[in-house]
Amino acid sequence: MKKYIIISLTLLFVVNCKSNKMDQNNAEMVNAESVLIAKGNLYGSGEEGITKQNRVIDNQNDWKDLIAQMNTVNNVSDHFSETEINFSKYTIIAVFNGVKGSGGHSIDIDISSTSKNTLVTVNYSAPKGNATSAMTQPYYIAKILKSNLPIVFQD
Repeated sequence: MKKYIIISLTLLFVVNCKSNKMDQNNAEMVNAESVLIAKGNLYGSGEEGITKQNRVIDNQNDWKDLIAQMNTVNNVSDHFSETEINFSKYTIIAVFNGVKGSGGHSIDIDISSTSKNTLVTVNYSAPKGNATSAMTQPYYIAKILKSNLPIVFQD
């Protein structure tokens, strides 16, 4: 009888430990608050020199460099909701798609976080049907609260 009790308690302990470990690895995802700074298209046919990329900006110099690069052909930063960022409180997330041969392409992002990381899910959309023939390059720029968590992008 003692043998069955010891085996039962051991199994209960093992299952309980495994359950706790799974809970730690599957940390609860919660939506992270973000503020949209700009969403749109560059129209320089790639002359801005920006490749398809996901970028994290955490300082004023990199932010100013990105704005200058985006403004190479057209002054797109005039349409940003803000250009002065307090980098002691915020981090910039900038997502660029490749240059497209037609209009109608766009980017949306969802940002969530766990106790282990901040996850940025990137959603690219393409036009259905006829699109304009202008060369475009979609972008999406947002700011999030500064955190020590690593930022992970998922396309």
